[in-house]
Amino acid sequence: MNLELRHLKVVCAIAETGSVTKAASQLGLAQPALTAQLQRIERTLGGPLFDRDRRGARPTALGELVLSRARVLLPAMKGLQDEAARLAAGGGDMMSRYRIGAVGGPVVAHLVHRLAEAQPDAQITTHASYYVDELAAMVLAGKLDYAQVGVCGDALPSAEFGLVWQTIAVNAVCVLMPEDHPQAKEKDVDLAELAEEHWVAGAGDTCFSDCFAAACARAGFAPRKMLETDARACVDMVELGLAIGLCQATFRPPAGLTSRPLRGAPLRWRLVLGWHPDSPAALSAPALMVLADEAYQDVIARNEAYVEWMRSAPEVSGITPLATVQEAA
Repeated sequence: MNLELRHLKVVCAIAETGSVTKAASQLGLAQPALTAQLQRIERTLGGPLFDRDRRGARPTALGELVLSRARVLLPAMKGLQDEAARLAAGGGDMMSRYRIGAVGGPVVAHLVHRLAEAQPDAQITTHASYYVDELAAMVLAGKLDYAQVGVCGDALPSAEFGLVWQTIAVNAVCVLMPEDHPQAKEKDVDLAELAEEHWVAGAGDTCFSDCFAAACARAGFAPRKMLETDARACVDMVELGLAIGLCQATFRPPAGLTSRPLRGAPLRWRLVLGWHPDSPAALSAPALMVLADEAYQDVIARNEAYVEWMRSAPEVSGITPLATVQEAA
């Protein structure tokens, strides 16, 4: 006998009810018929799935293994059936399951929030990685539906994976520093005035370090020490006075720290959303891009200093225009 999904439903029903008799009633089967079916399933799998006595049925170690797999497979198959039925009926522009990978940052949190509001019944899962290529490979392999990542300057992620990448926003890179730092008094910071500082930034696999070094060279200096670590450690190092940080405009500094854009935006950060053009996710991508744009606006509106700088620096080109920000403010 080959194991089928209906057999997994039987195992789950017995585990949930704790009784073959109750499971039979739940499934609309006679108790002897369900008992015989369980025995066939156990012979196929090579051992008993439940310890059965007067107190009911409790999963064995083999039973727990089967249940752990069944609880993944059954919802996944249900999601596939729902999406296929919706696509066949001509309503395939929105999915019922969203698997979103992200390098990090608040935009993905607000995207998930808006998506959950728009589709309360949708299954939404997230996966985090520091590495854009890892997320792109997971999308290509069908393990993720979307990747929300950031890239340096005017670049886009590698075309190697065949994904479609659309821009959510382009921001000026900001400097994270203590509120009492001399440069924190201005609306923006001249990079040349930070030549003696030590620096810290988040980890990743983009060309950001090279772009930063190039921007410093254009400003007339070579950066001293550049530390690379996770976001929490970056904050700690800035608070301890070990370095000043480089951060996105969407980053919300904790108490005692502040961020200021680099004057003239010599460094830019592009937020993008990617998906495979031949996947079911491509049908929902336009709607998700609308939500991603709204999520970005939610986030950037919290950074009053950045919004004020945008208002006072209209000559800075290549970044998301002020009109978009004003709608969210």
